[in-house]
Amino acid sequence: MKLDHLPLEQLKLSPLNVRKKGGKDIADLLPSIRSLGIIQPLLVRPNCDGFEIVAGQRRYEALAKLAEEGIAEPVPVAIMEDGDDAKAIEASLAENVARLPMDEIDQFKAFAAMKAEGLDVAGIAARFGVTERLVGQRLAIAGIIDPILNAYRRKEIHADTLRILTMATPRQQKAWWKLHRSEDQYAPLGRTLREWLLGGAQIPVGNALFDVEQYQGAVLSDLFDDERYFADAEAFWPLQNAAIAEARDAYLQAGWNEVVILEIGERFASWNHVKAAKKKGGKVFVAITADGEVTFHEGWLTEKEARRKVKAGAAQTEPAKPERPELTKVMGNYLGLHKHAAVRTELLAHPGIALRLAVAHMIAGSDLWKVEADAQKADTNAIRDSLAATQAQSGFAEERGRIRALLGIGDEDDGPVVRHGNGFSIEGRCPAETFRSLMQMEDATVLRILAYVMAETLEAQSAAVETLGALLGTDMRHWWKPDQVFFDLMRDKEAINAMVREIASDVTADAHVASTAKVQKKIVADCLNSTREAQVKDWLPRYMAFPARGYTGRFVATAMPEPTAEDDGGEDVAIGETT
Repeated sequence: MKLDHLPLEQLKLSPLNVRKKGGKDIADLLPSIRSLGIIQPLLVRPNCDGFEIVAGQRRYEALAKLAEEGIAEPVPVAIMEDGDDAKAIEASLAENVARLPMDEIDQFKAFAAMKAEGLDVAGIAARFGVTERLVGQRLAIAGIIDPILNAYRRKEIHADTLRILTMATPRQQKAWWKLHRSEDQYAPLGRTLREWLLGGAQIPVGNALFDVEQYQGAVLSDLFDDERYFADAEAFWPLQNAAIAEARDAYLQAGWNEVVILEIGERFASWNHVKAAKKKGGKVFVAITADGEVTFHEGWLTEKEARRKVKAGAAQTEPAKPERPELTKVMGNYLGLHKHAAVRTELLAHPGIALRLAVAHMIAGSDLWKVEADAQKADTNAIRDSLAATQAQSGFAEERGRIRALLGIGDEDDGPVVRHGNGFSIEGRCPAETFRSLMQMEDATVLRILAYVMAETLEAQSAAVETLGALLGTDMRHWWKPDQVFFDLMRDKEAINAMVREIASDVTADAHVASTAKVQKKIVADCLNSTREAQVKDWLPRYMAFPARGYTGRFVATAMPEPTAEDDGGEDVAIGETT
């Protein structure tokens, strides 16, 4: 005879079963089996369709009824072998089970007492003719604190709750019991109870993409549904994220155009995507559930991308505009104004360059060469305030005051020297008066004024700013530090993860590849304020280099992103972001 657990669907009634009447009279069995499970195994023997039941028809009928209610667990069975005497086995099982007291809790305690006396699980199972799994379940229940067991005996607690509490530590059981007894607090039940025990996250071990031996936390086993769970979500996610990053890198090395890692809990909606082969630009979308399950959706494009490709056709000569630019229009405004402020301030010290730049403007013209000062229009108040707080902006304002003094402009108006309109209009004076003032100055002073005027009329967010910054060797570290506005406007998760990799480490970036943008931006900020160790000093985002560089293939190098219907210039909209 062999003891085992079998799925209910593998069991069939045997025509040799002696019970012909009353086999479906199970009213007395259902409550016990629903709460306690099967104590006495069914006696079965193999046949061509699975296993036929020699003894245990009523238990089988009760289990079938429970299966209709959605309660289905492996069935403990005693499998007859050739030469076994069925009557002898059934009588032995009945006698052994009869040794147990009738009360359920007493049954659990009986197993525990035998364990305390030195009998192992296998020995207890053999003595009572039950499976080792059933003994393990009963011992786990026997280990629950007495107040909870007594409440179960009084039918104040459901059997499902008792089973889940077998995964709880004594401390957790006491905490749960306190909540259960409280008049104004709620004791979690069912799935909520499992989440409560696991710290809010039910992460099955089977969802891990990594070798489970790498995990250093505790693993909880549920003896009643064959599942194990990671008890420490904080220890699980870095390992899972690193495995996702490794899979992403493998896809890219295999030639996939892009791997899009969705936010944890964000659903991949196939209904608004179109299948596309790798050779036709198809992407891999990675969907991650809150309980750690990862699905790789290979070969898809959004409907918008697919339409663009069809419209462009095979004869397209220019690369398609990315659907999801790395930078939003508002972030482009922020970066452009800060770089413009730094470059034009440094231009003040290079009048020779300013002179030649002015001549170039006179020859080729520009959107501002009327002449008029750049208004430095900020898209948001936050960008305006961020710019006003910089040393570059204050340094330029100081020189403006000195130039105004040279030209004899009153202090009552501290606005730009160059006014809107066709030419100079300083405090209502005509160009001739300004010319006479300039004629009285030395060449060096005039060149200084020219440098200021060229700087004031330098067009922001233009290729000229990038070219000048490279020529002057402008180091934005002297003029700008990453502030809260920068972090608020940074939206692209792939780019943010690359920043984490740059300033923290590859390991940190991989460990947080699926973390929220907020979490990853905090890592960058912590490295900057020395809360976390940084692998580079005086870090500067690539956007602030001359010329600007990005972190993804979607970065637009020279022109800032164009607004779309979805981008109204506000702070909460990122162009092309998936909603």
